[in-house]
Amino acid sequence: MASDQLVVESDGGVLRVTINRPEKKNAMNPVMVNELAYGLSYAHHNSSIWVVVIDAKGDVFSAGADLKAFAGMSQEEHSSTIPEPKGEVIIAELFTQVHKPCIAKVHAPVLAGAFLIICGCTHVVSADTATFSLPEVKRGLWPMQVMQSLIEILPARTALDLCMRGTKLSCAEAHELGLVTAMVPFSNLDASVNVLVDEIKSNSPSAIRHGLKAYDELRSIADNEKQAYLKKMLFAVLGTADAKEGITAFKEKRSPKWTGI
Repeated sequence: MASDQLVVESDGGVLRVTINRPEKKNAMNPVMVNELAYGLSYAHHNSSIWVVVIDAKGDVFSAGADLKAFAGMSQEEHSSTIPEPKGEVIIAELFTQVHKPCIAKVHAPVLAGAFLIICGCTHVVSADTATFSLPEVKRGLWPMQVMQSLIEILPARTALDLCMRGTKLSCAEAHELGLVTAMVPFSNLDASVNVLVDEIKSNSPSAIRHGLKAYDELRSIADNEKQAYLKKMLFAVLGTADAKEGITAFKEKRSPKWTGI
């Protein structure tokens, strides 16, 4: 399968997805969203993928959604051979179905609907020069889907304030709020992401996969059923080859050799 607006590379258990539409400020159109959905689905179903890193080319990480393209007002020729989706693709829901660590590597401004990517990722490693803004209200619009993603991370009043004022946050402010998980000098961005990837890969991918699945599914489980569900998931983890290897390696005082199964 050939992507037109993403560069997708797989190496050493890491799927690297690079947004590649810099001439349009990496604005997301239906083709890009379909390619992203396909890549994340591949990561979910492929046991050899342990971590996903989302990067971008150009001077903007992403300007959000290309509204004209989604409204059918503009169409571009493309070379993507990714199959068309069977139903509507909801960007914010893509990340809840991966069950793998997803790292947003942010080198430049994040605007509008691009918040759906950083809110969906488990980690956001950002250059200290990057900025984060929701300018929709200044255009007579409201960041509807972003609002939902934000209130899962921020207090509701803080999220609403960002939506209402269209505030541009510095990286330091975004880090303080919890939108950014690690703030680093621009020159250290690549190295910092690689260190995080290696730290994650040193732990059981099977345990992480089960843990992220449980985290996502807890949202739709009634409060009085959550502990029973988590007990079931714990026994599922205990039955994995990784758990057996981890316990054996601990007893033998050696480093475990994870297989992800």
